[in-house]
Amino acid sequence: MERCYKYTQNLSQNQMNFRTLKAEYKGLTFKIEEDYPEVGAYLYVYKEGKCIKDILQDNIDICKEIALEEYGVPINFWKDV
Repeated sequence: MERCYKYTQNLSQNQMNFRTLKAEYKGLTFKIEEDYPEVGAYLYVYKEGKCIKDILQDNIDICKEIALEEYGVPINFWKDV
């Protein structure tokens, strides 16, 4: 049991701060959630509160570019949550 506690304690000490960004455009809501660098970032597209698409990319900037190219979301619409 002690080993599990130490593992959890180490995780909390080394925890990274991940960014979450949100944009609303043409009736859709977009969210980007950053993950560990080796994972990347997720782009979620919501329509009427339901996720209609999720995309995993290498980083936040690529997610923004995809949202721009596929949905026309201007880069300056993104806000940190």
